[in-house]
Amino acid sequence: MRVLIVEDETEIAKDIATGLDDAGFVTQICDNGEDAWFLCSTEGFDAMVLDLGLPRIDGMTVLRRLRSEQVAVPIIVLTARASWVERVEGINAGADDYLSKPFQMGELVARLRALLRRSHGLSTPLMVAGAFQLDTAQKTATIDGRPAQLTPLEFRLVSYLFHHVGQVVSREELKDHVYGEDDGRNDNAVEAMVTRLRRKLGSDVIETRRGHGYYIKAARG
Repeated sequence: MRVLIVEDETEIAKDIATGLDDAGFVTQICDNGEDAWFLCSTEGFDAMVLDLGLPRIDGMTVLRRLRSEQVAVPIIVLTARASWVERVEGINAGADDYLSKPFQMGELVARLRALLRRSHGLSTPLMVAGAFQLDTAQKTATIDGRPAQLTPLEFRLVSYLFHHVGQVVSREELKDHVYGEDDGRNDNAVEAMVTRLRRKLGSDVIETRRGHGYYIKAARG
């Protein structure tokens, strides 16, 4: 899952990126509201972590602009100001969740995962396709009840497909959301990873729509 971190304090932004990267997300940092609004309007992010105290355009304005443009990306707002009036204002403007500074990284990760599940209609971290089960909270995978040893990238790819269950996802989209935009991997890397996953999980978990991409069709969460 690809997350835009909008935070103008460099060290805080780096700490958030490190924590989310370690949790299996693909992150990009932006340090001002104007660029955040443009990036989120034009690129495919799965979620945004948005600070309110930003240069150029403040975070609340970014939030209102995105929602007025019908950009539905899930947004967690970060703020050092914890008044209930501001929280209500942010929620009314379209924020999906609120987290006050300072916060624990584990809480941000948990809230972000829950927000992404809700936005894709998944009720629990446990996702199932046939004999294959993926637990995004515990970061475990099993096939027929036995542990499936997935690399972090393989786990990220399967998780992304589960979050878009029933939808065909192109190799280009998978590349962006599994590797990140600066990785330099090509579409063949995604195809090679899918081939490896089919050896580990069986050929019936990840389906191919020839010429279009990949999908998981039988899943519940």
